[in-house]
Amino acid sequence: MADEERIDKWLWTVRLFKTRSKAAEACKKGRVMKQGAAVKPSATVRRGDIVQVKNPPVTYSFKVLDIAASRMGAKLVPQYMAHVTPPDQLQLIEMIRLDQKNARAKGTGRPTKKERRDLESFVDDTPYFIGGEEFDGFFDDDDED
Repeated sequence: MADEERIDKWLWTVRLFKTRSKAAEACKKGRVMKQGAAVKPSATVRRGDIVQVKNPPVTYSFKVLDIAASRMGAKLVPQYMAHVTPPDQLQLIEMIRLDQKNARAKGTGRPTKKERRDLESFVDDTPYFIGGEEFDGFFDDDDED
């Protein structure tokens, strides 16, 4: 086995990208970083390097454990890389997933009358605080010109 390999080939062999050309394209677009710096597809990786892959808005981090000679089956991937994404990035994934779960499905049209009334009653009942005082609005009812 070699001690180093092109980063686009390594990304493909550990199954982070479906094709090597997609891995190279991600490198060219600046979505792949090594040790925090964007890299070209021809950059090399060695054992112990940390490779980051941006998939906006999340940046995944992987540690190179070994260099593979060719693309491998999914069961062998943990022998060649370790998933070391920071917890704050993983929390961001969870927040996005929850937000999408609660969002209105695309293509469902406008809200029904009941949904609109529920939303308006929720918004109307929510107090606004500015500078520690409750805020009723910009205009006072007793200020008339």
